[in-house]
Amino acid sequence: MTTNTIYRTAESVSPGHPDKICDQISDAILDAYLVQDPDARVAMEAVGGHGRVFVVGEVTSDAEVEIEPIVQRIAGQGLQLDIKIVKQSPEIANGVDTGGAGDQGIMVGYACNETPELLPLETILARQLNQFLYQKWAFDGKTQITLKDAQIEAVVASFQNAKTAELTAAVQEWLNGQTAQTQGQNPRLHVNPAGDWIQGGFDADTGLTGRKLVVDNYGPRIPIGGGCFSGKDPSKVDRSAAYMARRVAIDYLEKQGASEVFCYLAYAIGYAEPLEATVVIDGTPQQITGYNLTPRGIVDALDLKKPKYEDTAAHGHFGRPGLTWDCR
Repeated sequence: MTTNTIYRTAESVSPGHPDKICDQISDAILDAYLVQDPDARVAMEAVGGHGRVFVVGEVTSDAEVEIEPIVQRIAGQGLQLDIKIVKQSPEIANGVDTGGAGDQGIMVGYACNETPELLPLETILARQLNQFLYQKWAFDGKTQITLKDAQIEAVVASFQNAKTAELTAAVQEWLNGQTAQTQGQNPRLHVNPAGDWIQGGFDADTGLTGRKLVVDNYGPRIPIGGGCFSGKDPSKVDRSAAYMARRVAIDYLEKQGASEVFCYLAYAIGYAEPLEATVVIDGTPQQITGYNLTPRGIVDALDLKKPKYEDTAAHGHFGRPGLTWDCR
């Protein structure tokens, strides 16, 4: 009898990656508004690169936030900054003011029993390696893990300002601590495969808020709804309902003793109740019960009006302690 080999791959990017810099700028600005005004309506995007940062978005709030110091703290000094912020569209505001969703959208939540973080193994390993290397080289960087039947088959690591020999030694150090995923195997290493590199971040590439959606979610094995999180206040279901979908998936995983749970929530702009609220528990779908899944209900249940979002933009939105929508 033949056995099918299963390959799974996921990547992670460091907080110094251009896209992640933009995510952090957007969420740091959001946090600054929420400090002064928990009811602030914020939708903030940043694009940066090659000496210039453009911050654009919509804010409805009486709070006054200085944008430039935030950008300088996260992206560095000496950047030309352009800012264009207007109030939220009154047509959108009308729907949100009555408790409706600020946009249509589909949100996917997920939980599995592969790891203590209740996330796919390849996603967790790629993130953990990235965080391990970032502690040594706090710059632009990427990691990637390929599993073959749950064993580490290949590792890719590229980090700015890291000499290949030193980076290889650090990757090997990390691998030595992953005995459950190596078991005497000798994973293929691709360390700085294009050569050592000094130019990174905004000096080498452009960044944009919301361009690392799969990294922000669950890795390429799990579908996503398509909306980004960073820069959006919790009235936006792109963010809040995605977090609630994760909470629901974890709850059903634990209650049912399941191996894997998907949660699907869908909304229409200006309408409070979800159009779909489904969980798929080990392949069996059923309707979600016992939750207030309106935007206001989600915000209250998960305590989402507090400033806590910049950190999620840097290190991940799921599978981390201290998040009301995640592991207890």
